[in-house]
Amino acid sequence: MPRPLPRRPRRRLALLATALVTTAATLVGATGAASATAGPAAPTAVQSSTPVPIDTPDGQLSAYVVLATQAGPADMATVRTAVRKAGGVVVQAWPQIGVVVAHSDRAAFRTQVVALGAGTVSGAQPTRTVAVSEGTPDGITTPWSSTAALAKAARVTKASPAGGAALAAAPVTDPRESEQWDMRMIKADKAHEITDGSPEVVVGVLDSGIDASHPDLAPNIDAADSVNCTDAGRPDTSATGWLPTTSLHGTHVAGTIAAARNGVGIVGVAPGVKLASVKVVNDDGFIYPEYAVCGFMWAGQHKLDVTNNSYYVDPFEFYCGDQPEQAVPMEAVRRAVAWSTSQGVVHAAAAGNSAVDLANKTTDAGSPDDGTPVERTLNPTCKDIPAELDGVATVSALSQVGTTLEGTLASYSNRGLGVIDVAAPGSRILSTVPGGGYALLSGTSMASPHVAGVLALLKSVHPTWSPAQLLATLDAQADAQACTATPGGPSCLGRTADNSYYGNGKVDANQAVRQ
Repeated sequence: MPRPLPRRPRRRLALLATALVTTAATLVGATGAASATAGPAAPTAVQSSTPVPIDTPDGQLSAYVVLATQAGPADMATVRTAVRKAGGVVVQAWPQIGVVVAHSDRAAFRTQVVALGAGTVSGAQPTRTVAVSEGTPDGITTPWSSTAALAKAARVTKASPAGGAALAAAPVTDPRESEQWDMRMIKADKAHEITDGSPEVVVGVLDSGIDASHPDLAPNIDAADSVNCTDAGRPDTSATGWLPTTSLHGTHVAGTIAAARNGVGIVGVAPGVKLASVKVVNDDGFIYPEYAVCGFMWAGQHKLDVTNNSYYVDPFEFYCGDQPEQAVPMEAVRRAVAWSTSQGVVHAAAAGNSAVDLANKTTDAGSPDDGTPVERTLNPTCKDIPAELDGVATVSALSQVGTTLEGTLASYSNRGLGVIDVAAPGSRILSTVPGGGYALLSGTSMASPHVAGVLALLKSVHPTWSPAQLLATLDAQADAQACTATPGGPSCLGRTADNSYYGNGKVDANQAVRQ
């Protein structure tokens, strides 16, 4: 058998907090002026992507992200003043990353706020193509009528993990554990012989909410670190705000990560860790940029250890860096991911279910998904976020081969040489759903939580490790898997230990706890 090639160095951690918004690069603002922001400069020798103008007419309440050139309270004061003078209100400010979420009902807001910012505002763009359905949170003085309930922000301090993972207790077999082929495929059953994970480790489930009353999840819910970010991107810590309302998605994801070993139902990858519900999906099923920014910032502020992100940020499946209306919100999310990473949070994200090559995108016919989709041409500046951001483990999905523990790339899974980090089971995954039940679901949404669970196990046994160390070890421990394209299927690029289907290979929970 030939020796596998050395694993490639992956795109990894973004800038530390002190340098988040100072890297020399250009991003064209609403006025057409170039302004300094962090992030890579757009390639110059490629075809432009298709612009998608977003209309924000007078009288329509619209949401915006406003970028400051520098992070910190001094520039935030100038940005706040510019927002007010341009006819808007500040809904939420994140001075750590130089991002403000604003609402306005004036068509000229985005142009005027950049002009009034006098070099302090580097860009301002809408976050959706439709009016703000939730309204502006009460308690904010506005020139228009507010209808939404007050969102009260709170901050809870949690101690960082100390010490290693607790040893597994006497084995308990949960009734439906035998149906979990996915756990055996990634060797989670073997890992549990060593540890179920540490209760000091908290995984933030950025999703549609978690049913805290589910008997398989209740023992592991961390209510103090849970939050609702769908009230215009403002942290809402009310007792019920982070619970699910219209979707079972977040509860299913949570069960895969950490369903308790308690003699009930199923067992998660890391059944001994804690789960924080970070609700970023609204009742209509959308994850707008301000929701995602809130979720990542919350994770960093509360020192969560891992986040799972089984979504892409709406309304664009791919945000294109050469289009100002998409580049500004993409940069806001990038800054939030980078800052939370600098606070010690490691992230896993689903690669997506469009069966496309993320390393060679060409067209998109489904965006914007909250309005009228436009057939558009893509280029290398167009990214699936958060999956394609630095410091995020990007996960493709495996389907089971027959009744074996072998897996192959699921027909729906995105792929991409140099983009996919690892692969995990994603088809017909048995997990928890609201109301105390269980269901089989498929998607890269189901694959990513397996990786979040393995990262939680790694953090349990190495509590002082940084996100960079955790991600490097995740890649190194993966079971290298050769990819062979199915007849009529997409081409498989690369070699056994580095390919477009599986990245570094199938994630391995057993290795995570035995190193």
